[in-house]
Amino acid sequence: MYSPHHVAISVSDRNKAIMFYAQLDFKEVQTWNSEDGSLTITHLKNESANFILELFCYTNFAQAPNTIFETSTDLPILGTKHLGLRVNSIEQAKQDLINKKIAPPGIEITQGRTGPRYFFIKDPDGILVEILEDNRKFMA
Repeated sequence: MYSPHHVAISVSDRNKAIMFYAQLDFKEVQTWNSEDGSLTITHLKNESANFILELFCYTNFAQAPNTIFETSTDLPILGTKHLGLRVNSIEQAKQDLINKKIAPPGIEITQGRTGPRYFFIKDPDGILVEILEDNRKFMA
């Protein structure tokens, strides 16, 4: 009855965000602009997952607190934490993102407490994006 549809994030630079998320297989499918130019809403779609990333870009945005930019300080705070993107091969994804200069060369893959292997990258605004390989039986 219910299935994931979208996640919304606020970004400081629409074009930078679109270019970044395009490298993660999201393509722009729709954009709306307010009449006064104060807000642009852009939908990026990942076709293979049939999932939308909704970007809010305000001309007068407020900076997020520094605590949200590291999992160690963000996870204890109530609220949405990060965007997780599933991959078939964590090693292949790591190399792809290093080649694209999205992930640093020394980034480490971590074995999660609940099973999946993962690593985090950050979008142009520092928003955490988890890249994970999840082969648990209930994910098949």
